[in-house]
Amino acid sequence: MTTHTEHTPEDTVPASVTGTEVDAGVSAGVPGVRKRPKPGERRVQILQTLASMLEQPGAERITTAALASKLDVSEAALYRHFASKAQMFEGLIEFIEQTVFTLVNQINERETPGTVQAQKILTVLLQFGEKNPGMTRVMVGDALVFENDRLLTRMNQFFDRIESQLRQSLRAAAEAAGSSTPTVDANAQASVLTAFAVGRLQRYARSGFKRAPTEFLDAALHLMAP
Repeated sequence: MTTHTEHTPEDTVPASVTGTEVDAGVSAGVPGVRKRPKPGERRVQILQTLASMLEQPGAERITTAALASKLDVSEAALYRHFASKAQMFEGLIEFIEQTVFTLVNQINERETPGTVQAQKILTVLLQFGEKNPGMTRVMVGDALVFENDRLLTRMNQFFDRIESQLRQSLRAAAEAAGSSTPTVDANAQASVLTAFAVGRLQRYARSGFKRAPTEFLDAALHLMAP
């Protein structure tokens, strides 16, 4: 489960947690003989499988028993890699944070502060959600309802960081436009844009992943961040 940072943000399709499969299957040249995955590979495989299960529209609460069954291992085998199911979800949240903020940092480094920067930040966020449906359920909290409260708190902090990044970009834009209250303007606009992004992700998850979060995105962003 890795991120790829060699492309420019506008050329980068945000990484998918399920896009790189771990080969824990048949050993080369020995059909039917399974090789034992390396410790790090098994952790990634567990997280990939959890994310894949979350992609099922209307999926009920995922139990460790169901996850273990999907992986064809015992529940005890899961706990050799993660102390709890909450820790598994924390692994998914870490992937979300690392992927999205790696791209946000690229935008901050390469784009002039302002509305274009804000638009690109929202674009990579929504593209990531669209490419990772299971992760979207984590981002909007649907997959965390029955889990530890600290997971919801951490996802809320993720969106607080997004809003903070937008404020920084939009304040520079307001100053350049000659606003007498650039901080107030930026705070209000960043709040609206963050709520828009969360709403798009929620609609995507609750439509069974049928309503893409990037639907009419360019037009919408030009209306809200002209």
